Amino acid sequence: MAAGPAVEVVAGCYEQVLLGFAALPDEPWTVVPDFTHHAHTASLSAVAVNNRYVVTGSRDETIQIYDMKKKVEHGALLQHNGTITCLEFYGTSHLLSGAEDGLICIWNTKRWECLKSIKAHKGHVTSISIHPSGKLALSVGTDKTLRTWNLVEGRPAFIKNLKQNAHIIKWSPDGERYVTVISNKVDIYRLDTASITGTITTEKRISSLRFITDSILAIAGDDETVRFYSCDSQKCLCEFKAHENRIKDIYSFEREGQHLIVTASSDGYIKVWNLDLNKIKNAPSLLCEVNTKARLTCLAVWLDQGLELKENCDKTATSSQANEDEKSSVVRKKKVCRTDKSDKMVKTDRKVTPKKRKLETPVQKKKKKHSISQ
Repeated sequence: MAAGPAVEVVAGCYEQVLLGFAALPDEPWTVVPDFTHHAHTASLSAVAVNNRYVVTGSRDETIQIYDMKKKVEHGALLQHNGTITCLEFYGTSHLLSGAEDGLICIWNTKRWECLKSIKAHKGHVTSISIHPSGKLALSVGTDKTLRTWNLVEGRPAFIKNLKQNAHIIKWSPDGERYVTVISNKVDIYRLDTASITGTITTEKRISSLRFITDSILAIAGDDETVRFYSCDSQKCLCEFKAHENRIKDIYSFEREGQHLIVTASSDGYIKVWNLDLNKIKNAPSLLCEVNTKARLTCLAVWLDQGLELKENCDKTATSSQANEDEKSSVVRKKKVCRTDKSDKMVKTDRKVTPKKRKLETPVQKKKKKHSISQ
């Protein structure tokens, strides 16, 4: 693979390190260490990917950017005052970040400008999710509210009071429904009515949730089990023991017709599973696993789009360039925080640190000479 691994699993941990593993789709699949980077001065709390970059958020209040094409650091975003709690890309053009300072920041990912900084919640921002059209976003926070944002104009559109604090919000891939998670309860909403159509309740607190299809959810929590639920019937379709300890994060993507799930656990293992949607009641088959020997906190999968791979959650976003252009043309920039090739800094309240340091790679990799950090 001269162009690098097609599938790169990236994970953050309490040890302040971003771990990268190449998932090689051979027969059988294998996962090998690709890089280890001491990304932050505190534990990592969030990670997000698009077709070029990986961004990480941390308790050190910074967002670090990595260029996965060149395998180098790209810079740091220093707009927030508080732990970064959530990060989400919209296609190739924008990034949204949320933090304990109650702010949501909208970033242009071409020049890494902060287009707008919104005081979104009176407490912490706990989760954000961008509609596939790119015109709307949802956020939840510790002020017991669910807020809808008009991203075209960069303003609030609607506020819904919740009985308790929600810690996860997620749009379905088709944008027709969304879900909120409050402790061990998932409320399912329809976009057209903004009303709850069903509720899923689990025994343990839910730590991670992903839409596998428009109507099937993968849910993991403070135990070793992953469960698939139907949004229509709210019934559990399948459950299987994935790890020996609680699951911290789930990620799903599609590769050459295969539906793949990646799980990360407190036991230090990252596992890749193959899911047959035609046999959803059967447990997924384990393709490969790796023991990171780290206390994992967050997980994502970077896909080399040059090899014609698609992310489940980005199918609509990457095909909606017209909407992206409309969004970027209307949201006006307020503060600028960026790095560029000349490493010149634009004056802002809080600057970006330009970096071009290469990510550390294992000894066995012939392309780089650095040793992997332990």
